[in-house]
Amino acid sequence: MYLENTKMMFSKVTSNIKVSVIPEYDSKNSYPSENRYVFKYNITIENNGNFPIKILKRKWLIFDVGFGYTEIIGDGVIGLTPEIPVNEKFAYFSNVMLRSGVGNMSGKYLVRNMETQENFEIDIPKFNLLSEVLSN
Repeated sequence: MYLENTKMMFSKVTSNIKVSVIPEYDSKNSYPSENRYVFKYNITIENNGNFPIKILKRKWLIFDVGFGYTEIIGDGVIGLTPEIPVNEKFAYFSNVMLRSGVGNMSGKYLVRNMETQENFEIDIPKFNLLSEVLSN
């Protein structure tokens, strides 16, 4: 079975904001002989709440089998701090490299309620990363 053709979606709702992730093994940019396994992931953030929000920060916990956990903290997403109106979506893609070819990611966004200026966290669902090389 090739995971290239099988795309699984992982979703989680926090405070009426739905975060969905579709991970995909990037065989074209991976070099298993060099312990370099690249994964792309597409994220959609849907604001189903009652107020506009702004993504301020992200925190990722990346697990690479045999190599442990790495935490990544940064401002916004892909260099942006997008505002998402009520009943709107924001989508982006990014990538991550693992050394083992097997792992997972999860995280949180720090979000601002644009009406009250209060900040709160929303969850990014845990999603699996499995290279097609190891799934044959």
